[in-house]
Amino acid sequence: MNTWNLIAAASVTAFLIAVGCSPAPVAPSGAGACNNQPNMAAALEHLHNARHALETAEHDKGGWRAKAQEATKVAIAETERGCAFADTH
Repeated sequence: MNTWNLIAAASVTAFLIAVGCSPAPVAPSGAGACNNQPNMAAALEHLHNARHALETAEHDKGGWRAKAQEATKVAIAETERGCAFADTH
């Protein structure tokens, strides 16, 4: 499996965790942003890892890497907003 496929797989996994399709809750270390929300905290950690992988990937892949970076940035922000909402409601 090439690097781009691994990045895509990580991104899809992070998305599925974010929408609650994780088979079991995973509590990553440093999950303070999503108090008592292990799936959202795990999604946030995976998204940060995906963002790092995209930033360090070589070449632009015909513009697709930049689009994936932007989508990951948006997904991180939305996940953080969801955590903040749940923490206050």
